[in-house]
Amino acid sequence: MKNESLQLVVVTGMSGAGKTVAMQSFEDLGFFCVDNMPPALLPKFWELIKENGKIKKVALVVDLRSRGFYDQILTMLSGNGSDQEIKTDVLFLDATDKELVARYKETRRAHPLAMDGRVADGVRKERELLAPIKSEAQIVIDTTDLTPRELRANIFEHFSTNKTIPKFHVEVVSFGYKYGIPIDADIIMDVRFLPNPYYVPELKDKLGTDRAVYDYVMNQPATEQFYQDYLKLLTDIMPGYQHEGKSNLTIAIGCTGGQHRSVAIAERLGKDLSEHYVTHISHRDANKRKETVNRS
Repeated sequence: MKNESLQLVVVTGMSGAGKTVAMQSFEDLGFFCVDNMPPALLPKFWELIKENGKIKKVALVVDLRSRGFYDQILTMLSGNGSDQEIKTDVLFLDATDKELVARYKETRRAHPLAMDGRVADGVRKERELLAPIKSEAQIVIDTTDLTPRELRANIFEHFSTNKTIPKFHVEVVSFGYKYGIPIDADIIMDVRFLPNPYYVPELKDKLGTDRAVYDYVMNQPATEQFYQDYLKLLTDIMPGYQHEGKSNLTIAIGCTGGQHRSVAIAERLGKDLSEHYVTHISHRDANKRKETVNRS
């Protein structure tokens, strides 16, 4: 009985044509990605892949630094003695000479074939050297007029299935301003304008996840109108993030200590958003005040 087939994509093409974006896209599709592995390590790598048995999708980047890698891997695949079926695609990324030169000028990088000369000369040399590989490629994508998002979408169209398309993921996190703003937040909302349960003796040591605190925050006259407006704003703009190719969005809700108001709002927001998106709720600073008291 044959093993489940292995999907292998060899990503190659002109320097500056988008191989970095391509590899990030393959990673999001669940591929095991390797960038310019030394040719001498290829046989051992291939044995480990076959022995592992769990890795079913591999993407390998090949450029001028590893031309021998390209020749060697195709030779290995053509003479593969394993009973595992291997589906191999060569993806060649290209762009016009003019566009490639412009990209190098923009990043101020030297071309690998013209370290001390003109970028245009390096591009021409590289195109000549890669011509045989391009002629063998099953898929050629011209990135001249593509944005990174459009290249990503193009790769998804060629290599994704319904099971492998990453779902848009939303992270709702509460935090306390006294401990700093989360560095990974995409959208930040300050709810310190709401009445603070901290000053209610019986609520002071509870969290926004406790029913009494949650109800106190939600029953304030200012809360409901604010919440409905904010929820509408988010639901209106989130499709735009998806359209731009963003796979996850972190929404941070902050109050003074991150224990009461932000926690309650984050709980409600996370549950409402979960009706439409894959959503995770976390409370970064909810227990920090208790930890400080215990240490003292």
